[in-house]
Amino acid sequence: MAGRRVPPAAEHLAQDGRVDGWAALRDLPDLRMPLLGLGAWAGGLAAHLLRPGLLGAVVVTVLCGLAALAHGVRRGRWPPGTVRTAGAVVLVAGAVVVAVLVRQQQVTEGPVGRLAEERAVVSALGVVASDPRPVAGRFGDVVLVRVTVLEIEGRGRMHRLRAPVLVIGDEQWLDLPLGSGVRFGGRLAPPDQADLAGVLSPTGRPVSVSDPDVWWRAAAAVRASLRASVAHRPADQQVLVPAMVNGDDAGLDPGLADDFRATGLTHLLAVSGTNLTLVVGFLLVLARWSGVRGRWLLVVGALGILGFVLLARTEPSVLRAAVMGTVALVGMGANGLRRGMRALGAAVVALLLVQPSLAVTAGFALSVLATAGILVLAPGWRDAMARWLPRWLAEAVAVPAAAQLACTPVVAGISGEVSLVAVLANLLVAPVVGPATVLGLAGGLVGLLWAPAGALLGTLASWCVAWIILVARRGAALPTAAVDWEAGAASLTLLTLLCGVLALAGPWVLRRPLAGVACCLVAIAAVFVRIPTPGWPGGDWVLAACDVGQGDALVVRTGEHAGAVVDAGPDPGAVDRCLDDLGVREVPLLVLTHFHADHVAGLAGVLDGRSVGAIETASLLDPPAAVADVVAAAAAAGVPVRTAAPGERTVGEARIEVLRPADPAPYDGPGDGTTANDASVVLLVEVAGVSALLTGDLEPPGQAALERQVAGLQVDVLKLPHHGSRHQDPDFLTSLGARVVLVSVGEDNDYGHPAPDALTPFEAAGARVLRTDLGGDLLVLARDDELAVRTRD
Repeated sequence: MAGRRVPPAAEHLAQDGRVDGWAALRDLPDLRMPLLGLGAWAGGLAAHLLRPGLLGAVVVTVLCGLAALAHGVRRGRWPPGTVRTAGAVVLVAGAVVVAVLVRQQQVTEGPVGRLAEERAVVSALGVVASDPRPVAGRFGDVVLVRVTVLEIEGRGRMHRLRAPVLVIGDEQWLDLPLGSGVRFGGRLAPPDQADLAGVLSPTGRPVSVSDPDVWWRAAAAVRASLRASVAHRPADQQVLVPAMVNGDDAGLDPGLADDFRATGLTHLLAVSGTNLTLVVGFLLVLARWSGVRGRWLLVVGALGILGFVLLARTEPSVLRAAVMGTVALVGMGANGLRRGMRALGAAVVALLLVQPSLAVTAGFALSVLATAGILVLAPGWRDAMARWLPRWLAEAVAVPAAAQLACTPVVAGISGEVSLVAVLANLLVAPVVGPATVLGLAGGLVGLLWAPAGALLGTLASWCVAWIILVARRGAALPTAAVDWEAGAASLTLLTLLCGVLALAGPWVLRRPLAGVACCLVAIAAVFVRIPTPGWPGGDWVLAACDVGQGDALVVRTGEHAGAVVDAGPDPGAVDRCLDDLGVREVPLLVLTHFHADHVAGLAGVLDGRSVGAIETASLLDPPAAVADVVAAAAAAGVPVRTAAPGERTVGEARIEVLRPADPAPYDGPGDGTTANDASVVLLVEVAGVSALLTGDLEPPGQAALERQVAGLQVDVLKLPHHGSRHQDPDFLTSLGARVVLVSVGEDNDYGHPAPDALTPFEAAGARVLRTDLGGDLLVLARDDELAVRTRD
């Protein structure tokens, strides 16, 4: 250490051979830039969340504190560097506050904002700023597309500007490519997002006035080629390969999305820094292999980042991912912690100055925390485990574990649950994430030149994706893949403290083989052994409504460890878990009320490891694809399939009567499932003196026909039709006199189920309304000739 002044104590330690303490101090990261990032973030949060008066008070308080700090420096109480750093933090925070206020002023006081407040009818010229995306709405399918408005005419005045507007259109908007110019008209309304100037409901047909620029056309060609390269693969793989390359997840099965969420793999479905790191890292490896060196590598990296942004679209989430991916690339180099933390702080400041609305988005918080966790926690955990594990394996475990721990409080606040299987799932898929992304991109690029070669590469990418899908589905089906966590301030504070303790204790625990192995065994046991709910389900349950998301799955008790199942829900893992919890090993009868996916897609979960006597279905065999899937699954399991015939029978301890359909003869429908709801099988069941009417998705016409058939019928329990849709016959349904109404519905679904108008009549009549989205699994119990209910949550 010649030429450097070293404290004697540090020099003694170095010569003693134990530790170079001065070098350790030099290796500590410079925290000034991360502090600037935190200051920018605090400014963005304050500007968005505080009222103007309170924000002004906070600004005055901060300035007074800064003045006091400067006074302390003059009196020698604080080093000069402290006030300079504090001043820089306040300056950056103030800059972000100003950026937020300016953006808000532009949105609310600009021409588009004023017209939106007046809900004016306008005509506009703009540029398509996002890919048109079809979305299922409450009243039918709609198409969402962002447009950057350049000219707008309303209330007799023309304005030239640049303002983001969300258009909620119909299928006519699907043919407008990103970057194209479009002239359109419609009615403006105020937005519910801070980065929008207005929301427009169009009238008439949009008119394309210019084609996209060449770079947008090139990106669209690559995206189309990428989808074509996997078009011959199974549906889930067709969607997931493009999702992993560029975030294009259109058509993703909601059940699979739930599985990815439960296993902590959601980041693979969206554009993230990982995508950019893999793509640009691969390009840099190719460049080095081709002999590129020095500054030309920076040029290759910059072009790779630009190409990635164009391919994944220049939306705020993509720009955020690109910046965080660049930080990760910096952190992978020499002196990664110091350089990475400086880069992360600078990235946060830059992003918030350019797009201040990111400060209050969950995606931004997760990106920053995951990157910080990898930079700060992962090296220490890796080095600790490398004492007794191969270094590559220690790193493979440390990186996802650090990222997951750093993000856990935010994820719990968003989803209300903590994934226990996330680290294991990410570890299992890690070897194929890189190949799937790189091969998928290569398939899209090569497919532009020669489609068969692109299809070959797409097939290889889809094989990798098939493993990821398997891990997600199997992981979500584990007994304790995730545990519920209340999203309240006290519980999230406790969770944050627990994560902090784990972060600090991690290296100390993991460096010891015995302690490390014990932690792994405890984690595995927590995932594979379900934490029992005391007394669940008990010996007096007669009917259960399983929490399977947006769908139906009910169980009628027919004996010890036996139950008749009515519908299988949309997710095999969810219904399988519910039946396991109920202790149901035998299913003498499985009734599928109709063939919509939210009632039949979980069939494999009922068949898995259980003895199933027979499957009975609706007479209407529509939609045909779902019918074929049911028949194939039943044939593979050796279970007979027949249509439900009207009449009464005894199944174990239960009496089951088919009220509808009146004719068991099978018949075809229009092919799109539009008439399936009103063809639902309707059952009247009785167990231990408790009667229940199970109605599938019966619509008002079918309910009216049922009323004529069963005039005067009284039941104890009603399964509300169609997840509590607003389309009901309340007079008939309330006339049944049900004391308990079960609503099988998914949390935060896009259909507005259950509609308040559908529930109000029952609540007014004094019935107890139970919902699976609020209570989890629901039980109806017969206790001493009394009707009781119990919820899982």
